[in-house]
Amino acid sequence: MPSSGQQHPISLYLKVWGLLFVLSTLSYMVDYFRFTGYLRWGLIVALMLMKAGLIVAVFMHMAWERLALVCAILLPPLCLLVLVALMALEAEHTFAIRSLFFR
Repeated sequence: MPSSGQQHPISLYLKVWGLLFVLSTLSYMVDYFRFTGYLRWGLIVALMLMKAGLIVAVFMHMAWERLALVCAILLPPLCLLVLVALMALEAEHTFAIRSLFFR
């Protein structure tokens, strides 16, 4: 018996696959054109987050879930990232102060 659930058209998955291929190619091009420093890492992280967002939204079906479920799944890792960024800033500050007073 065929299932009565909603099915997404295969064209959606093919378009997302193609977009993931393009984003991966752009990620490779960052190395090919030998970007360096913060620009390199900014581009790599931005492309990585776009690919991860597409995978979560389409292949994990989060784009069609309720907002409460999306927030319950996405907000805790986002809060952890903010806390890690704050800890990194505090570590930089502590290192700068210690290097100033303890040479």
